[in-house]
Formats: sequence, structure tokens, C-alpha cells
Amino acid sequence: MPDLIDLRHYKHGSLPQDFKQMLIDVHADSYADAMDNEFNQRFPWFVDHWSAMDGFNGVVAFDGQEPAGFAYGAPLPPGREWWRSTSFTPNNGYTATYAVSEVMVRPQWRKQGIADQLHEALLHGRDEDLAVLLVDVTHPKVQSLYESWGYAKTGEQQPFADSPVYAVMVRDLRSDRSSVHAAE
Repeated sequence: MPDLIDLRHYKHGSLPQDFKQMLIDVHADSYADAMDNEFNQRFPWFVDHWSAMDGFNGVVAFDGQEPAGFAYGAPLPPGREWWRSTSFTPNNGYTATYAVSEVMVRPQWRKQGIADQLHEALLHGRDEDLAVLLVDVTHPKVQSLYESWGYAKTGEQQPFADSPVYAVMVRDLRSDRSSVHAAE
């Protein structure tokens, strides 16, 4: 692991001018071998879409002045919880969902625990009941990683005609809060 990873937090309404370009640059490095894919080329649109959402927050890991990776997401508005069409039982008291849109680490910083740090910092202190994310079904190791972080696969979806098929994965954030309170 690098000597010191600095996690910096960002929120909707107070993003620095270079925030979007920083994420685009990390994405381009992370997907350097697949940037001819039209879906990957639309990443700037996704950054604009997500960062404009109320409640958007992001965490960027820095190694010195170099961004090593990032994670970002936003709460889903009531009625826009697209994942509820999966096998997850929607009427079990879960009312609010936080969508983890991206967790990405540049190649030279992978396999050092940075993705886990980013993910946990992103979810720390969230008030929502659940976290949801999508994982390309052709990446079973990534799906296993998220399972080790407390997610369970509830179905599969292809949100765009040119996107991969994704495993829909859900994590109970209420149990995260319960375990913290039990330890206090």
C-alpha cells in the first residue's frame, strides 16, 4: 500500500472546477484498453448526471498530488429506485436507497485496499437503509469483492442498450449502523 493515501470528500454544490476532468482522467487511465467502446466514451455524461444530483457525494484517493481512484454516488429519489424490480423484496421496511455509481482505482494503485477505503468512506454516515450498485456480470471477481463488503446479488439488468449486463447488488446499511452502535 502507498505510504499515505489522502481521502478527500466532495459534495454537490461545492465541487472544485477541475473535479469532473479529474474523474474523466482517472477513468481514461483505468479503461485505457477499452476507450474505443462507445459506452466507456460516455463517461463524461455520467459524471455530469450524477454530480448534478441532490445529495451527490464523492471521495477521491490521492497519493501525494496524484489522484489514485475515486468513488461517488447519490441518494435515489423515492419512486426512482430502479433496482426494486429485482428479486429483492421491496416491502420489508427499507425506504431509502443510496446508489453507488462508481468505485474506480487506477491500475498502478490496484490490489492495495484503496477501493475498500474509498467505498467505506463514501458510505460512512449515510442515513439511507440500503446501498445499491451494478457490477458487470463478466467480472465475477469484482462481484465477489462486493459480496465480501456485504452486498448480495438480487438480479441482473441492462440499463442501456449498449451497456453490459450488470448484476444488481444491494447492501443493508441499517445493519452497518446496528453493528457500530453495538460496539459503542
